[in-house]
Amino acid sequence: MKIVYNGEKDSRQFKNIIGETVEALLKEDDKVVWLDADLMGCSGTNKIDDARVINCGIAEANMAGIAAGLSASGMKPYAHSFGPFASRRCFDQVFLAAGYANNPITMIGTDPGITAAFNGGTHMPFEDVALYRALPGATIFDITDVPMLVDALKKAKDMPGVKYIRVPRKDSYQVYADGTKFTPGEAVVLREGKDGVIVASGIMVHEALQAAEALAKDGIEMTVIDPITIKPLDVKTIREYAEKMGMVVVAENHNRIGGLTSAVQEAVCGLPLKFGYVAVEDEFGEVGPQDYLRKRFDLTCDHIAEVVKGLK
Repeated sequence: MKIVYNGEKDSRQFKNIIGETVEALLKEDDKVVWLDADLMGCSGTNKIDDARVINCGIAEANMAGIAAGLSASGMKPYAHSFGPFASRRCFDQVFLAAGYANNPITMIGTDPGITAAFNGGTHMPFEDVALYRALPGATIFDITDVPMLVDALKKAKDMPGVKYIRVPRKDSYQVYADGTKFTPGEAVVLREGKDGVIVASGIMVHEALQAAEALAKDGIEMTVIDPITIKPLDVKTIREYAEKMGMVVVAENHNRIGGLTSAVQEAVCGLPLKFGYVAVEDEFGEVGPQDYLRKRFDLTCDHIAEVVKGLK
């Protein structure tokens, strides 16, 4: 596992990588199907010339049912919409027609949490992880960077159960080398420290690494862990580090209720340690640029550092 993080933004946009990867998957496997809820321009798939790229219109629940039906007939469907519509709007269909009926599908929710930005509170899912965590056998990827997205899309094709990939549409900070392979349920330790552990996913991995760098200047050495998948969670690794260091701080772009914070709390239950989190509280989203929203909901490296120092 090669870590290439240098704090600089990757010029590649997630939506373009989705389009490129899906086009390659369609060419290599004739059972792959891409379904979209009238957002193909947002997923980078609008330029793919293939009959297996289907615009289902603004009808996400119907799209989920189509995906489950295609899966039942032996196809390997991916279905995309914005995060709230790929989760709460079609959850019953995903739960029953795909999960309960054992029809593997891959749901892709773009612009999760504050990355919805100017689309506002109606499009800002702070609850999507909580929903999919409640679905038996589901796998949840909270995408950190381009290499993780590429591997998750490829792996999801042949994985059992319902897969939920939450990913922004625009740029990111590259953490992993291109071509990196990930194993669902196996966390990656990005930085070693002796004073505590920060468990961060998605866009908060960059913030966690920035916080760890700043804290190191104050003599506080923090381990940073990327769980890769929130479900299944690598309980063994997280619990081992938590027990050894006696402090855990979780950083996520999600409501703390039912998300990564809850998952890590469950993982370390019973251990004598100090626990903190940087996550959205019990509230709705709002309209604004991402930089504003990051500060509005305290999803910053500075706030992570404050939480760590408050636990010392």
